[in-house]
Amino acid sequence: MVREFLEAIGGGGDPLGDAFCRLRAPAERRTLGATYTPEKLVDAMIAWAKRQEPERVVDPGAGSGRFLVAAGRAFPKAKLLAVEKDPLAALLCRAHLSAAGLGRRASVLAVDYRALTLPSVKGRTLFVGNPPYVRHHDIEPRWKRWLTETAASFELSASQLAGLHVHFALRTAELGRPGDYGAFVSAAEWLDVNYGSLLRGLFVGPLGGTGIHAILPTTRVFADAHVTAVVSCFEIGSNTASVRLHVVNGVSELGALSGGREIPRERLAAATRWTPLFSASRRRPSGFVELGELCRVHRGQVTGANRVWIAGAHSRMLPESVLYPSVTRARELFAAGDSLAEAVELRRVIDLPAELDGVSAAERRAIERFLAIAKSLGADRGFIATHRRAWWAVGLRQPAPILATYMARRPPAFVRNLAAARHINVAHGLYPRERLSTECLDALARFLGSSTRLVDGRTYSGGLTKFEPKEMERLLVPSPSLLEGGVDPAGGEAPGRHKM
Repeated sequence: MVREFLEAIGGGGDPLGDAFCRLRAPAERRTLGATYTPEKLVDAMIAWAKRQEPERVVDPGAGSGRFLVAAGRAFPKAKLLAVEKDPLAALLCRAHLSAAGLGRRASVLAVDYRALTLPSVKGRTLFVGNPPYVRHHDIEPRWKRWLTETAASFELSASQLAGLHVHFALRTAELGRPGDYGAFVSAAEWLDVNYGSLLRGLFVGPLGGTGIHAILPTTRVFADAHVTAVVSCFEIGSNTASVRLHVVNGVSELGALSGGREIPRERLAAATRWTPLFSASRRRPSGFVELGELCRVHRGQVTGANRVWIAGAHSRMLPESVLYPSVTRARELFAAGDSLAEAVELRRVIDLPAELDGVSAAERRAIERFLAIAKSLGADRGFIATHRRAWWAVGLRQPAPILATYMARRPPAFVRNLAAARHINVAHGLYPRERLSTECLDALARFLGSSTRLVDGRTYSGGLTKFEPKEMERLLVPSPSLLEGGVDPAGGEAPGRHKM
């Protein structure tokens, strides 16, 4: 077994890291943010780093040492420093480095990267790796205070909702010296979300970002994590006029991280969302308007307690008049195709009137029996319920002519709602501002379904792309006259639907 491991390591494999991933289930490793990087992605990042010759290589979350072993082979004179808080992973990292013949110039520190101090060196330091992704819920209050105070020293603000990868980027900006450089792979959510603003500020400022290389959400980069991955390249002190943005379909297309197009740094600094900048701005074709000029987009109602307000055995006494066929799962729209023709397969949502005086005596008795059950289930005590006019009145919107999904790893589905189904907060409803003909609505839904791109939404952890109502309203669509005139549903834009 030892000989097999040594041969695998000599051939560029990482059997120790593979064994660690089998020993500790993904859910257990996730608490420490330990997601192991595939070999091809490591190779791409090290290939980029070879543009310069570092004196020292630092991996902030070394795991089993995949990045450091690759860097040690690429830079035969560089000192190697692994920082790994997990004692077992640190032990495997030492063994990996030793078996690869790199032990004499490598050090492994089982410490928190945020507490790391680095001795001065004459040459450059390369920071490279996959900083741990840990959500803010699992970050201690003292480190959240550290984040706020340290960000302020750079004249930047920090959100307490930021994940651990943001903390590591900030510490790198602290530790780095002009001329130091690096590449980190992380989840892409920081490009768009509010709590990623610190990392965006660091990238265009102290970190000296030079390029961001994104892998489409349709590609699963990590074996045990659904994330949209981006590789961020930087050089401390760099303030180049432009930054390279690059999007690829898969890891094999990354090359040495040299592709993409140049975007002015000041444009990045001014933008609140960066994902749309990865593709050229869409030219507004003649006769096209924003969807918001034709329709209001409304997210479905939040019930506050689906287990209570979606009909089931607990609500059999209720009259049909308060049970509304509703879209309660996004997959119902994905499965519907172009149109939702029937409601028979949909679940019913209970929507009682706020005033019960107008119902018949028999219905009132049935409703009161149900409300007693709902109270026993705590339906009257939730945040949503306590902020309603009447805690039992969900307040479903009227059926929308077009329903749309808004969070997935694929572009949204736009479905004609021929069944007049209601919808809860798993979907958006498109409500025309003025009357649109049936032909126009049909064409609008087809156009949106064929032309909407992932870039038009915002990317979150887990590789999900989300479309807020206002973002959906900014989609470009043909005017009613073009829709009724039989405009090409693809509008000349279909080839871009999978672009970032």
